[in-house]
Amino acid sequence: MKTTIELPDDLMVEVKVAAARRRTSLRRFFEAALRRELSARGPKRVQEKPRAFRWTTYPGGLAPGFDVSNREAMYEWFDRHRDRD
Repeated sequence: MKTTIELPDDLMVEVKVAAARRRTSLRRFFEAALRRELSARGPKRVQEKPRAFRWTTYPGGLAPGFDVSNREAMYEWFDRHRDRD
């Protein structure tokens, strides 16, 4: 099967040099590299069902006067409450 992929230029240069040093074609080089990668990952796994996300909530909510919809107001709130700790 033929396919087209885009690779960064510097990577392609490294691949061509490595294939030339091994006296093999690019096709064989890529095939061997892909087979090694696939075998290193072990047997195919059935795709797991995504786990549900659990929200964690705490009573109390935001501090009085803390407005998350206004960045400047948040900074002002931080400035006013910075020295209270």
